[in-house]
Amino acid sequence: MAESMRGMKRSHRCTEVTRADIGQTVTVMGWVQKRRNLGNLIFIDLRDRSGLLQIVFDSADVGDAGMEKAASLRSEYVIAVSGIVEKRGGAVNENLATGELEIQAKELRILSEAQTPPFPIEENIQTRDELRLKYRYLDLRRPNLQRNLMLRSHVATEVRKFMAQEGFLEIETPVLVKSTPEGARDYLVPSRIHPGSFYALPQSPQLFKQLLMCSGYDRYFQIAKCFRDEDLRADRQPEFTQIDMELSFVDIDDVIDVNERLLAHIFKEAIGVEVPLPIPRMTWQEAMDRYGSDKPDTRFGMELHDVSEIVKDCGFGVFTGALAAGGSVRGINAKGQGGMPRKKIDALVEFAKGYGAKGLAYLCVNPDGSYKSSFAKFLTEEELHALVEAMEGEPGDLLLFAADRTKLVWEVLGALRLEIAKNLGLLKKDEYKFLWITEFPLFEWSDEQNRLVAMHHPFTMPMEEDLDRLDTDPASVRAKAYDITLNGNEIGGGSVRIFQDDIQEKMFEILGFTKEEAQERFGFLLDAFKYGVPPHAGLAYGLDRLIMLMAQEDSIREVIAFPKVKDASCLMSGAPDVVDEKQLEELSIAVRAEQEEA
Repeated sequence: MAESMRGMKRSHRCTEVTRADIGQTVTVMGWVQKRRNLGNLIFIDLRDRSGLLQIVFDSADVGDAGMEKAASLRSEYVIAVSGIVEKRGGAVNENLATGELEIQAKELRILSEAQTPPFPIEENIQTRDELRLKYRYLDLRRPNLQRNLMLRSHVATEVRKFMAQEGFLEIETPVLVKSTPEGARDYLVPSRIHPGSFYALPQSPQLFKQLLMCSGYDRYFQIAKCFRDEDLRADRQPEFTQIDMELSFVDIDDVIDVNERLLAHIFKEAIGVEVPLPIPRMTWQEAMDRYGSDKPDTRFGMELHDVSEIVKDCGFGVFTGALAAGGSVRGINAKGQGGMPRKKIDALVEFAKGYGAKGLAYLCVNPDGSYKSSFAKFLTEEELHALVEAMEGEPGDLLLFAADRTKLVWEVLGALRLEIAKNLGLLKKDEYKFLWITEFPLFEWSDEQNRLVAMHHPFTMPMEEDLDRLDTDPASVRAKAYDITLNGNEIGGGSVRIFQDDIQEKMFEILGFTKEEAQERFGFLLDAFKYGVPPHAGLAYGLDRLIMLMAQEDSIREVIAFPKVKDASCLMSGAPDVVDEKQLEELSIAVRAEQEEA
């Protein structure tokens, strides 16, 4: 039966008890991790969010009734213990912060009993994700998840501290907003007072933070909840958190400067990692040409080589056909992997096909300098030598080639270099390689919409030297946009914003909006710009992804307290769920069952 805490007050968390407390009476409270009953002595490992502490029950101190109560303890019982801190009588446990201490119990209260949990509350357990997420409140008791959430809290505190020192104001923006369907799908919220009308949940505070610049707030930031109704992956959730900021009277270098110092601050304060500044920069075009990705992992080499010129006149139809269609031929050099078994090479070919490649051509440079290849018979000896030289091939290397549309070749080889690096164990989680990517294309072509769309958003400023091409060749125009990447992940992105009417009108025109459509969707922002708008720029980080990398986890679910699964549902609470018919009537909503096709 549960007892009261009355008259007892916790004096320490478990690992706050130190050598300085030896001989002192302390009161600790937490969960029973483990019990060992030796008859005349009972040992309890007590756990709270700080860690473990050993409690010793001796009949001489707690009497027979106290020993009987201690013997009744089971895993996950919640208890309060008062006792004297002593140096351990037995072996010291060097794996614990309190490994040389124990508490000689004087009083025990059982605050709450517990059923046997469906999985052990231990570090790095091999339990199915579905079970862990169904009982997330138990999963969150595990030390590694608690460390992750405490890290997240620490980072948020350090962000606020740094931003305040840099003159930023923390301002909240609305969560019920107007839908602006340009980008991912909105989550919609029906209005009871305005039947048939809907709010959207914000995908980002973009328009409001620009309005704050119009309002003269100069430097804004917010740790903001955002929502996107899109397909999920390991590093995506339907609701996520951004560290969002906007600055007035700045250009690219100003935004990059403050953010480099912010990253250096939080990495040093939260995990003790020194970030060398300045962080390297690379243009989008260079990143794509060298790594096949606009978020390249630079912890290892294996860069792409464009060999189109070398093979343009060769006898291999796969290469020449791709070039004739306006594509390119590129390759990567897996150093020292020339002896890779054919079965593993075939697995890489299948991997490449998963990204849309028709296949992969390979060439092994044997230790004696000869070649083993899937296409050597189509090339002359001179062409082969030139190809290997262009790939910086040496005896023992494996050269892999893709030939197709350049965009597809980039995607295939960019993914392939990561897959090979993963297989070879080259991706060290405790190594942090930051990189700025700059000069993105302003537009990209959408096959689905059959038009140019904004690569970032419609308010991104073109580079001044490219403005004259907005009319003649908009696809070639570069943006004053920048992403910050870490170990092959985009952790943040932003841009300098358009603040001149004529450039904004031209953007909308290229994107296919009439003046009326632009006014209908973004009118409140465009109207605000008529009353004096400063040059401004901003950036937003994905906080969940940033913490995932800092905590060296593979999924953002490991750093979010109550995450959703791939179908955007919550296994613990059962959301989303049906609602009462009365609620739907008040919202003027009818749920219509789709008729099954015959």
